[in-house]
Amino acid sequence: MSTENLPQSPEQQPPRKPRVAVVFGGRSSEHGISMVTAGAVLRAIDRTKYDVLPIGITREGRWVLTADEPERMAITERRTPDVEELAESSEGGVILPVDPANREVVYSEPGSVPKALGEVDVVFPMLHGPYGEDGTLQGLLELSGVPYVGSGVLASAVGQDKEYMKRVFISFGLPVGPYVVIRPREWELDESTARKKIIDFAGEHGWPLFVKPARAGSSIGITKVDDLSGLDEAIAAARQHDPKFLVEALLRGREIECGVLEFEDGPRASVPAEIPPVQSHDYYDFEAKYIDSTPGLVPAPLTPEQTAEVRRLAVEAFDAASCEGLVRADFFLTEDGTFVINEINTMPGFTPISMYPQMWEATGVPYPELVDRLIQAALRRSTGLR
Repeated sequence: MSTENLPQSPEQQPPRKPRVAVVFGGRSSEHGISMVTAGAVLRAIDRTKYDVLPIGITREGRWVLTADEPERMAITERRTPDVEELAESSEGGVILPVDPANREVVYSEPGSVPKALGEVDVVFPMLHGPYGEDGTLQGLLELSGVPYVGSGVLASAVGQDKEYMKRVFISFGLPVGPYVVIRPREWELDESTARKKIIDFAGEHGWPLFVKPARAGSSIGITKVDDLSGLDEAIAAARQHDPKFLVEALLRGREIECGVLEFEDGPRASVPAEIPPVQSHDYYDFEAKYIDSTPGLVPAPLTPEQTAEVRRLAVEAFDAASCEGLVRADFFLTEDGTFVINEINTMPGFTPISMYPQMWEATGVPYPELVDRLIQAALRRSTGLR
């Protein structure tokens, strides 16, 4: 009698592959860039090792199942993609578990019985900006008891808020450039006093200045202001994205980046990279980063001593903010040879041509291995206070 068609016993059945939910899109102004990043990760995940569930969040905040078609998640004709274009239904929605004992994801459509999609073992949150990279999604996943890639609630919130990021760095003795913060209440109660605060700052540090939203990324909402005549317009542009904004002094020097990746024995820094000036842009704005980008210099042309110093500072920044998983640390190498940290990104751009993967490729960790290391680190780490 043939045994080919008999059901296998539990001992004979192959083990279930870990299931990775790749979450992207979101409500922030970086919705499209998040999709480009997620598309690259979806292409890189080893499908023989993991099951993959792509989940998009629309600009309105609805969680949807999307087509697993990463080739459609790219910038085309200077335009970024949108989750709605890949959504499998215009009405259905994905519901995450809220019981830590149950990791089963459910799909629901109006008038239909909810459909179980199976358990999720780890979430890869490829979200940039507010409502995703800022600790909000991380808090939801902590409540759900679902492990996830990247930093926890505190580090994500610190990494998103440029004011508190700088405060943390200063408290740990890391070098930070001159800045001033205008909080929402200051501006709303007394614009003239808040404006004078900025003008006094300009009098001390000189023009030009950079006005930027406190909690946004990808250079969105940032304006370089050459003199007083452009200040109000720059403030209005920043406040479109965040009622709290920063004004920073110009630091003359080279832009240097360094990646940090968490290994089993702790965080390590990659070789650094340099962002060369984009000739057609006044500074490294959104279009210079994503539309008219020029290749970075990997590794950066630094002396061995400079390379060692920026790698040390990158790991110190990672530890100062209590980060986990990964970080891209951005620095200025000023004209006097000093490194000044500009910011960290707890979920940096992750396409194969993004600087973070390029730096790790040059350090000996190719892109697919990088993605795998991050998933494995998340699977090893439990949720909860840490």
